[in-house]
Amino acid sequence: MNMFYVMNGRKLKKYFFIAIALVFSIGIIYAERDNITVFAPQQPAAIYSVPTDKKVVALTFDISWGDKRAEPILEVLKEKNITQATFFLSSTWSQSHPELVKKIQDAGYEIGSHGHKHDFYTKYSDDEIRKQISTAHTILADITGKQPNLIRLPNGDFDKRVLRIAEELQYKVIQWDTDSMDWMNIGTDKIIDRVVSRTHPGDIILLHASDTVLQTHEALPVIIDQLREKGYEFVNVTQLINGTEAEGNSVQSAPSDQKKPASASQLSAASE
Repeated sequence: MNMFYVMNGRKLKKYFFIAIALVFSIGIIYAERDNITVFAPQQPAAIYSVPTDKKVVALTFDISWGDKRAEPILEVLKEKNITQATFFLSSTWSQSHPELVKKIQDAGYEIGSHGHKHDFYTKYSDDEIRKQISTAHTILADITGKQPNLIRLPNGDFDKRVLRIAEELQYKVIQWDTDSMDWMNIGTDKIIDRVVSRTHPGDIILLHASDTVLQTHEALPVIIDQLREKGYEFVNVTQLINGTEAEGNSVQSAPSDQKKPASASQLSAASE
């Protein structure tokens, strides 16, 4: 009977020390959780803005259709002495309008990819996603003589698969934190108010230069003036990322308010 109690006492002592060691290990892991995550594989991310106290923002313009709005917007940028901005160009549009691509490039603006077909890439297979991004890359590189490394997915539509494939193809996926809603033609004053009231340091601002937008060229001069009055300077997306410590948001898909439905005319034009 005494031996029975001695053996149980030894077992209890052993389990007690195991429990203490386990609690101690959990405490160390919790205390060092931030350092431990540094060594974990980084998930593909989309960049919506960059954390900075500097009053710098990036004006970005998507183009996927038409030839009537790009030049008026380029004229506004020139008149307002905006030397840095980023244009995300559909490769099908670029093929149809190489002269406009050249004007954007000659003005010194950064050119990123807006994909090939203007469609929702999350519904595609992995191979088709890769084909769409690669096809656009080849076309834009041939037209501009430069290898694009930024992409804004058509309609702002992506998920983890799209992010992973884009990263494999050496692309940074660029979203936006401030949506001008110019693509909805909500009115010049409302476009101005949305942008000026929401802009913050490190912001990426979404605008368009397709023919579907009717008021951007009217709102843009006021947006630039009012942001300058607030002390903001304008850079392109790459400068914004390189000038600050950029942190992307690892997400499964784009938030619903960061997606844009494609118009029938855009989808039809992009598929030609």
